[in-house]
Amino acid sequence: MVNRAFITGVSGFELTDAEREFIRAERPWGFILFKRNVETPDQVSALVRECRSVAGRADAPVLIDQEGGRVQRLGPPHWPVYPAGAAFGALYDRDSQLGLAAARLSASLIAADLGALGITVDCLPLADVPVEGADAVIGNRAYGTDPAKVAAIARAVTDGLEQGGILPVLKHIPGHGRATADTHFRLPTVDTVRSELERTDFAAFRPLADLPMAMTAHVVFSALDPAQPATTSATIIQQVIRDGIGFQGLLMSDDVSMNALSGSIAERTRAIISAGCDMVLHCNGKLDEMREVAREAPELTGEALERAKRALAARKPPLPFDRLAARAELDGLIGQVGTA
Repeated sequence: MVNRAFITGVSGFELTDAEREFIRAERPWGFILFKRNVETPDQVSALVRECRSVAGRADAPVLIDQEGGRVQRLGPPHWPVYPAGAAFGALYDRDSQLGLAAARLSASLIAADLGALGITVDCLPLADVPVEGADAVIGNRAYGTDPAKVAAIARAVTDGLEQGGILPVLKHIPGHGRATADTHFRLPTVDTVRSELERTDFAAFRPLADLPMAMTAHVVFSALDPAQPATTSATIIQQVIRDGIGFQGLLMSDDVSMNALSGSIAERTRAIISAGCDMVLHCNGKLDEMREVAREAPELTGEALERAKRALAARKPPLPFDRLAARAELDGLIGQVGTA
């Protein structure tokens, strides 16, 4: 079966009849879950199994945004709260090895939570480098403002996820830290010169170019392409993400339904694929929009298919893990600086 080049959300705690029909007919590559899809561990596990069963693929990737802090789709009472990324940065500033250890532990614990549910992909780590005056949408999700520090902590997070059998998605390439607007609502333009972008924003992503998957930023970089955000800019995808940063993994868009993008959902989908993204991400679970994406998303073939295969093949079996001991250790480390 040939899949189409999109990842889809679904509307609720279980699939509707219309969603089952859609999945069978349109063959999305994968799925993504949000809080609207989460009630209890048994319910989430059943939804994950059903998505894969209807898709007819036991290896269909199921994604989630489980960062910690204010971006957690899984939370109390069934799942613990995890620190925001800035907590690891604060600890790193006191002792770099302790900061990296905490980041790795948190990611390992998150991986254990996800693996128990059958979820196989976490949209983490962030390598965004925020600056003074930027919109708070990144804020304390970021690990810091020094590119080398951000990359080091992001690598530790990646290690923790991978050791727990979870694939990471690097975001938001080539950088969201300078954005002065929340891309859920409008399109930000960054006017920073290229040399400074190379030194800061892009520098945080280069050491992570080997990761299997990455998610684009809906941000205009006027020094590179004054008309199109990175997600729909062939110039940025080829010259910066592929050639400059060196990322050769599976490249997916951020959510195609965000208001930062213009045009119909169909037009946005075409623009994302034409620019060079391998995969269109659609998140809101609205079936009419899902159908528009499916009509425009091509079958997954050629280099995009090979990158998708390599990404799935990169997933490792989880290593043995003592969750109680790891949680106690993480709490002890974070307690030294307080939660961010």
